[in-house]
Amino acid sequence: MPVLLFVIYVVAEIAAIATVAHFIGPLWTVLLLIAGSAIGIVVVRAQGRRVMDGFRRASRGEGSPGGAMADGALVALGAALMFVPGLVTSVLGLLLLAPPTRAVLRPVVVAITARRFAAVAAAASAAAASGGAVVVDGEVVEQWYEPDFLAKPQPAVTSRQVNETIHIDEQRY
Repeated sequence: MPVLLFVIYVVAEIAAIATVAHFIGPLWTVLLLIAGSAIGIVVVRAQGRRVMDGFRRASRGEGSPGGAMADGALVALGAALMFVPGLVTSVLGLLLLAPPTRAVLRPVVVAITARRFAAVAAAASAAAASGGAVVVDGEVVEQWYEPDFLAKPQPAVTSRQVNETIHIDEQRY
């Protein structure tokens, strides 16, 4: 499946570049690609600052933490798309960096994240309730404690103490 998506991406980028080059010419197409990257860098910096301000407001309790996280994820995805070469990815990246587009996508991202988080939390609580923790029995043969980096290691627990502790635990159960 990933190979198919990559092939679709490459075909879409080549078709977009060929179409744009046919209409405006190859030199203008290259200049458009360069200008798109330059504009993308400026927009990524500005929107990155805006997202950091949103994080600060959310940490002070003035805004929604979920909205700030969604904005951060959308800006990160848009920035990643801006640095992938091509017209299609640049347009998608600029759309994700635009505040109106993010305002439309923010509730969707928050809902998807909340649903996934609820599923993960339910699975974790079910595993904990069913005793899903794995306990490996073992015995500490020798343990060293180094109070100083240059000091000679001294045993903190002897094997006799460990065996006595294990023996006491066996009597208790």
